[in-house]
Amino acid sequence: MRRTILVTGATRGVGRTLTESLIADGEDVIAHGRDHKALAELGCRTVVADLSEPESLADAVAGIDHLDVLVHNAGIAQAGPVAELDLATWQQHMTVNVVAPAELTRLLLPALRAASGHVVFVNSGVGLSAGPLWSAYGGSKHALKALADALRAEEQANGVRVTTVYPGQVATDMQRELREAMGAPYDPERAMSAVTAAASIRYAMDVPAQASVHDLRIAPSNPIPHASSMR
Repeated sequence: MRRTILVTGATRGVGRTLTESLIADGEDVIAHGRDHKALAELGCRTVVADLSEPESLADAVAGIDHLDVLVHNAGIAQAGPVAELDLATWQQHMTVNVVAPAELTRLLLPALRAASGHVVFVNSGVGLSAGPLWSAYGGSKHALKALADALRAEEQANGVRVTTVYPGQVATDMQRELREAMGAPYDPERAMSAVTAAASIRYAMDVPAQASVHDLRIAPSNPIPHASSMR
């Protein structure tokens, strides 16, 4: 049966790979992003919204009354020591990585309940254990885990499933940019591909409704050394 699936952060990296895979398989995809041109290239329904402005989301998703899967993939990441991360950086991480997914979920819960739907949070290995330099990003991802865990308990009786996927190092522009900023080694051949990460998300999405994957942790077989796991 064809599903209606909304993917946030659909214009690059894992989000774009996942979106293109779903479209190729005939799913009814709603792609979210900020870049009108990049969204138009996908050839599906779109939602244009800036997650740094959660108050704009209500208008952006108005009219969606049936939703089988909501994939929270979008996020931001900046590395740095606590001593150097300013207030704006912390606020931006919490707004984009936590508050916006919470608000989007709240707005779309009626549509998800109507479909006995599924919410998938794409987290990070740092959302389970944050090392040096990952306080802001890791803190936001730990909060995202708490959001997912609470939502799962609250919505089970309504037939809504909730999954968190924790990818390790993925060969994306985000990974490259972060490692360059840190002066850390980066070997994309030792990170998992965006295709592999997207396949893990699809695995969680495709489990039959009689079961639910609560948490799925994946990592490269031969991870890049001397850096905390990142997606």
